Amino acid sequence: MTDNPDTADSQPPMWSRRAVVVLSGGLDSTVALAEYLERGYLIQALSIDYGQRHAQAELRAAYAVAAHYGVRHAVADLSELGPLLGRSALTAHHGTGAVDVPDGHYADESMRATVVPNRNAILASVAVGFAVAARADVVVLGVHAGDHPIYPDCRPEFLTALNTLVKVANDGFAPPVVDAPFLTFDKAAIVARGVALGVPLELTWSCYRGGSVHCGTCGTCVERAEAFTVAGHRDPTRYAAPANTDTLAIDATGEAVCSR
Repeated sequence: MTDNPDTADSQPPMWSRRAVVVLSGGLDSTVALAEYLERGYLIQALSIDYGQRHAQAELRAAYAVAAHYGVRHAVADLSELGPLLGRSALTAHHGTGAVDVPDGHYADESMRATVVPNRNAILASVAVGFAVAARADVVVLGVHAGDHPIYPDCRPEFLTALNTLVKVANDGFAPPVVDAPFLTFDKAAIVARGVALGVPLELTWSCYRGGSVHCGTCGTCVERAEAFTVAGHRDPTRYAAPANTDTLAIDATGEAVCSR
């Protein structure tokens, strides 16, 4: 695990409540980080490379977000785990067994191809271990209501069971609470909250395909663009293709703007 030396010592030491935020570099986890800063917590951001297709794009975004907020930032390298997690479009991206990231809406049945078995249980367990060692009070996850139909490890039942497990597994060692502040929010509500908090949403990354520009056609790109439109805020994201031609247009700078 590595620390970002540029941000490691920039937070004031007087804050007594500590939070480990699982920071993917995505919109949800970035707004969750800002939410906990707003609540007065000392933040330790944790990013995890689990061998996902878009790891480098996510990590670039996570480093940028952590630097923006001046928070400590550690990266756990679990990249060798990816090939062990089955034929998910997020981890099976090399050789003859590669699985393509599907296009379409985030809620479409085709998005089941992006499920990584037990992913959030794995990532949360790493974060909880880190939090116990760091004596943090809470572990923060960025899961939200839009994840519920496809991803079972993003549902309220998972969070409840996870907190029970954390208490049992760390009994006597001050176990943290695992919180998902946007568990009942849709993506548009998270965008609205991020705007209200002044979050630099242009620094965040959503696209499952990785690269240097959001593809605009995979489920996460479509959901991202739709969220900005529904929230009534201009999308600062550059897309290679329009994410939804019915409601969005691409202006001369390559940014998506609401056309309704």
